Amino acid sequence: MDRRNFLKQIIQGAVFLPLAPTSAWAIAGKTIVVQESPIAGFQYYDGEEVFAELRVQTPLLLEREQGNKYDANAVAIYYKQYKLGFVPKAENTAVAQMLDRGEYLSAEIVKLEMSKNPWDRVRFQVALDA
Repeated sequence: MDRRNFLKQIIQGAVFLPLAPTSAWAIAGKTIVVQESPIAGFQYYDGEEVFAELRVQTPLLLEREQGNKYDANAVAIYYKQYKLGFVPKAENTAVAQMLDRGEYLSAEIVKLEMSKNPWDRVRFQVALDA
């Protein structure tokens, strides 16, 4: 069974996957949540500049950075034209592979917190829209 048919079966309720803490699969209509993570590098990019504009459910753009010299699976996260950071390196392989295959992935903010720790400021989720 290929990945596309497997995901369709999940959506139709034919298969149940147990939830995993860093790469949860959930069904909300016809959307499969691939993962939820903090934004890596938030403090080094434009995040602080636009933090006051961000809201829960704000859509984000995922963009592959295949030429990234630090991470072959780098996936940058943008709000409008502002780079917020990256999908964490330890959690970006599946997202990078899906983007490379041309899958349509959506991303949105799921949690905002005023915190001195930049890893706690913004959490986002990535979803596969089937």
